Amino acid sequence: MKIIVRWLLLAAALLLVAHLDAGVTVASFGTALWAAFVIGLFNTLVRPLLVLLTLPVTLLTLGLFLFVINALMFWAAAWALDGFHVSGFWAALLGSLIYSLCGMVIDAAMERLFSRTPV
Repeated sequence: MKIIVRWLLLAAALLLVAHLDAGVTVASFGTALWAAFVIGLFNTLVRPLLVLLTLPVTLLTLGLFLFVINALMFWAAAWALDGFHVSGFWAALLGSLIYSLCGMVIDAAMERLFSRTPV
C-alpha cells in the first residue's frame, strides 16, 4: 500500500514539475505514472553505476556533480518515454531539483503517515 501511495504522489509531483518548469511537459497522469516508474528504475539501476564512475569528479566538485547525474536520469527518462518531454539540460536540472524536493517532502509525509503505531 505504501509503495502505491508513494508512486501516485511522485506522479503528481511530476505533474507539478511540468506546471512549474516550462521546459518539462507531461501529457497525462498515466504518462506521469510511467515516468515516475522509469525515473525510479533508472535511479535504482543506473545512477549507482554513474556515481561510482564519476566519483573523482564528484569529490572534486564537493558533491555538486550529483546534481548533473540527477538531471541526466531525469532527461534519460524523458528520452525513453512518449508523452514526457524535457527540452534541454537546464530544464532537466531544474525539473530534477523540483522533483527531488517533492520526493523528500513525500518521503517525510509517508514516514509520518505510515509509522503510527496502533493504540
